[in-house]
Amino acid sequence: MAVAEEAGVEPLREGSYGTKLVAVEPGGIEKIPLADRHGRPLNLFWTWASPNLEFATIYLGVLSTLVFGLTFWQAVLAIVLGNALSSIAHGVLSARGPLHGVPEMVLSRGAFGFWGNLLPAGFLSVTAGVGWFAVNSVSATFALNSLTDLPKWLCLVIVVSAQVVIAFLGHNFVHSFERWAFPALAVIFVIGAVVVLSKSNPGAPAGEGSPGVGAVGGFLLTLAAVFGYASGWNPYAADYTRYLPPDTNRRAVGIWAGAGLFVACTSLQIVGAASVTIGPPSSDNPTTAFVDTMPTVLANLTLLAIVVGGICANVLNIYSGSMSFLTMGVRLPAHLRRALVAATFGIVGFVVAYFGLEDAGHKYEDFLLVIGYWIAPWLGVALVDLWLRRGDTDGSAIAPVLYDKRYTNWAGPIAMVVGLVVSIGLFANQAKYTGPVAESNPALGDVTPIVGLVLAAIVYYAIRVAALRRTPVSA
Repeated sequence: MAVAEEAGVEPLREGSYGTKLVAVEPGGIEKIPLADRHGRPLNLFWTWASPNLEFATIYLGVLSTLVFGLTFWQAVLAIVLGNALSSIAHGVLSARGPLHGVPEMVLSRGAFGFWGNLLPAGFLSVTAGVGWFAVNSVSATFALNSLTDLPKWLCLVIVVSAQVVIAFLGHNFVHSFERWAFPALAVIFVIGAVVVLSKSNPGAPAGEGSPGVGAVGGFLLTLAAVFGYASGWNPYAADYTRYLPPDTNRRAVGIWAGAGLFVACTSLQIVGAASVTIGPPSSDNPTTAFVDTMPTVLANLTLLAIVVGGICANVLNIYSGSMSFLTMGVRLPAHLRRALVAATFGIVGFVVAYFGLEDAGHKYEDFLLVIGYWIAPWLGVALVDLWLRRGDTDGSAIAPVLYDKRYTNWAGPIAMVVGLVVSIGLFANQAKYTGPVAESNPALGDVTPIVGLVLAAIVYYAIRVAALRRTPVSA
């Protein structure tokens, strides 16, 4: 692969895989050969719905009314808008997978250059393989603990072991597990949603919210958190569409991928927001507090669904986190490079999750707000770059640069850094740091992701268009 990278040639993944289910997916981030292409766009609906049918999704809705101080209907508006924006972007990025046959972070090299792409790939490796892994493992652990009364550390071992085994096997087993889990998760959560909504009081007044945050600020905080949650999947998009045949309908790919994300996130977050209007929480364990309003049998089934949903989410986090790590140029044995990194991420994520079992609620709130800080500028650059390359309908122009170590595009890293520094420096509204704009306008909430996305997109467009105008037509 090293020779191919130096020459800018797309390396094909070696080894036979096809549609094998119980088999370790070979290779790493190489292009998927035509002989191994399979699947259909509809599969993407449950691939993206199942990992979001979990308590982490519900708890974000809880935050909107319990912590951010919104009324139920204000929360619904912020939830729908934030998820719609993220899901549209997810569909657009997912649609590229069948044509190029490579992971999302490899495609990101087009906008950032080979070495400049270390910036987003590094961030994703940490947030996916460690951050998200720990957050979802903790929520699944709490649910299993509530269901079985087993020690939390043992529950964590069970949850992490299941996640690592599935991710270690790879693409085909991951897709199949999400498909198997979807019907059970959907039925349980739909019944649970009916019970919660029937007991809720949508007309209840807004909560007190965070100190100094008004209605507009609470709305923007919710919008930023919802957008950050759903857009957290955007850097994974092509990872799960790259096995589809190149001639697959791109519109269908985008619609099914975006719909799975939107439907699952929106519905469960609305249920979470409604649950707060029933009354004050009955337990410090957030999962126990959520199911306490349900009949015993349904409560136990919901806890089981929360465990399975957490596993569904973390399977994708480990899988995509490992490929992002490999995109940084890490050298490992060719046949099992992805599987080995997946196993390593599982071990590291277990350690982080173990120390996050205490005070999980506040840690999760902070993580949700901060994750959008870096993803938003990356997304702004990625979407503008895709629009500028809209004439490359067959992918022939971008293909030669994806594995070429000599290829540079410093407009991407520069735009992302500008978006990060300016948005965080001026607009961040966190307990540990508050930017001057947020400090002087506390009712504004936290608009960091919005500013970061727009600013990075503008800067990238300006630099890239200027560079293209100076480039001879022959080049």
